[in-house]
Amino acid sequence: MRFFLLSLLFVVASVHAAAVERFRTFVRSTQSARADFEQKVHDRSGKVVQESKGSFVFQRPGLFRWVYAKPVDQVIVGDGQRVWIHDRDLNQVTVRKLSNALGSTPAALLAGSADIEKAFELSDAGAKDGIDWLEAKPREREAGFERVRMGFDSHGLRAMELMDHFGQTTLLRFSNLQRNPKVDKSEFRFEPPKGSDVLGEK
Repeated sequence: MRFFLLSLLFVVASVHAAAVERFRTFVRSTQSARADFEQKVHDRSGKVVQESKGSFVFQRPGLFRWVYAKPVDQVIVGDGQRVWIHDRDLNQVTVRKLSNALGSTPAALLAGSADIEKAFELSDAGAKDGIDWLEAKPREREAGFERVRMGFDSHGLRAMELMDHFGQTTLLRFSNLQRNPKVDKSEFRFEPPKGSDVLGEK
């Protein structure tokens, strides 16, 4: 029995190392990335309340662009100093300083600096369907979500799952992921459209 327990602990430790190390390797070896995504938002009961598709590109540290197609129709840009959120249906722009918006947000896990573990507590979340899941909990209580799970397989990042404080779960599935592509810095610049309402920290 003692040998069995020791063996089980060794296996659990190995799984934990696999999930955490895949994430750390992704952070160390991926300075930029581009991918498509499908997003589903589930309410507390598990019902899908919103579906959308889009694409993203990022370059460390702090540069990213998320583009949602309809029905969300939203663009989120991090230019290294600020985060801009443009709701194209309302023609409304919300802006926040990057230091205030990125520290413990899901974007920090992808586009932040390599020192991510200062902002997040990382732990293994098990394996399912060939994907190793990592759980990241923000160390700041003011973060807008409770925890994030990231799924990795042998090819890299495959999914993210965000759980907020209201019981909603947002699941993103990634496809066509390109690691370290050449990116144009103009993708990370944002100018509010003429006539748009600009709210927040300028």
